[in-house]
Amino acid sequence: MTDQSHTLHKGRDHRPRPGRRRSVAALGVIAAITLTACAGNGPPVRAFDVAPYVHQGHVVDCGAFKAQADAQTVLRADPLDPNGLDPDGDGIACPNLPAPKDGKPVHRDFMTDVDGAPIIEPVEPSPT
Repeated sequence: MTDQSHTLHKGRDHRPRPGRRRSVAALGVIAAITLTACAGNGPPVRAFDVAPYVHQGHVVDCGAFKAQADAQTVLRADPLDPNGLDPDGDGIACPNLPAPKDGKPVHRDFMTDVDGAPIIEPVEPSPT
């Protein structure tokens, strides 16, 4: 009797070999784990565009922002604070605005006056 497996399939056998089936299954499991691990469980992080607010001089005040975190982002981008978002100089912009909040202070390396307000203008030495 003739072996029918060779006569029925005259071309190349396109079925995956047993070892390859395991490899394909393993890749599927790895892909599923990766997609699950990379998927965020929280809400998407919203980005705030600071371009209209920085290096423009005084263009806004705290009332122009919907959230404290947005004002803090602008202060972080321009710590000299020409917009006056942090008048007490503590590194927190517009603390009375609603959430979302960003409570991480911005390091502001400049001189302050007696009340703690930043001195943005250069101090002229007094004539002696």
